[in-house]
Amino acid sequence: MRRRAVGSSDLITKVNVVPIIDVSLVLVIILLVTAPLMSVADLPVNLPAAHTRDAEDERNISITRTATGELAVDEHRVTEAGLAAVLRERLARRGDQNVLVVLRADTSVSYADVRRLLALAKAAGAKRIAVATRQRTEVSP
Repeated sequence: MRRRAVGSSDLITKVNVVPIIDVSLVLVIILLVTAPLMSVADLPVNLPAAHTRDAEDERNISITRTATGELAVDEHRVTEAGLAAVLRERLARRGDQNVLVVLRADTSVSYADVRRLLALAKAAGAKRIAVATRQRTEVSP
């Protein structure tokens, strides 16, 4: 009877996929966390405060108006004349017909300007429109 040596050098013939899966899952989590942050323009906006705010959907179309008058749709800067065309193009994409269009306007932007932007969004085909606000942090007694 032959005895097998305890320290024999058997070749490893299988690939250990557990580390690959771990790294892949970490990358997916990082992607899921950072993707919604990349769809909003990096223009500085001081949003008005509100008592409540619904959770934002990651597929929202964001219209941003700054205090200086700059305008952006998601991360792309546009002119007011080109806003309707850009919105029509975005809303015409497959699956984006009922997406929420969120207007992010600085607190110093006039109500007439906000109303005009909302009317432009509605004319471009937006069915669901909202105005973004800053959530007020209140201390409960």
